[in-house]
Amino acid sequence: MSVDLMGFLGVVLVAYVVPGPDFLVVFRSAIEHPAKGRAAGLGAQAGLCVHMLAAAVGLAVIAARFPAVYEAVRLLGAAYLVHLGIRAVLAARRSGRERSAHPERSADRERSADRERSAAQAPRGDIEPAKGRAPTGAQWRSGFAQGFLTNVLNPKAALFFLSILPQFVDGAGSTTRQIFFLGTLDVLIGIVYWFVVVAVAARLRTLLARPKVQHRWELTTGWLFIAIGVGVAAAA
Repeated sequence: MSVDLMGFLGVVLVAYVVPGPDFLVVFRSAIEHPAKGRAAGLGAQAGLCVHMLAAAVGLAVIAARFPAVYEAVRLLGAAYLVHLGIRAVLAARRSGRERSAHPERSADRERSADRERSAAQAPRGDIEPAKGRAPTGAQWRSGFAQGFLTNVLNPKAALFFLSILPQFVDGAGSTTRQIFFLGTLDVLIGIVYWFVVVAVAARLRTLLARPKVQHRWELTTGWLFIAIGVGVAAAA
């Protein structure tokens, strides 16, 4: 089996570095809890596995020949992104109303965030860092489901395995075997990348735990989800 491995790795790395809806899902989940972020990353890569299997057995070709199939996936993906955005915006508005109604709670959360940030910055021998709450099974499942649905309903992921990945396949060898090899490599690279993203997000948790910052974060990411979803739906 001979494939253009270096060219493929370059394309994959560029694709991951450019943020997309899966990046927003993983980063937002990691802010809530690092374990939920890792679950979202694994879910996103599981979604890619679905596209890889579809390409290997030829389902992607069927979708390309029947535009209605592609359109259905595209619109479902767009609707799901808009759904995530609306949830985030509504959550931000609820937290804003709660902060206005109970300013003392907001002040307590501000002080708690300051203490956590001071503990994280202090030497290990002086202050023991505060331990975060353990993630619940529901949180893990929610993170995985969001990552999975975001990628499995992403038509661009399907097009990657249909149009871009085959350019790195050697026609003299087994096409199915090469698709599995390159697709698995893509998935493994993505897992490493998402875990790095989660580690970076974990560093920002105390900052985003501040009520005002959290409110702006929820609004911004919510409207980004909505904008991306509308853009996907409106694309020709």
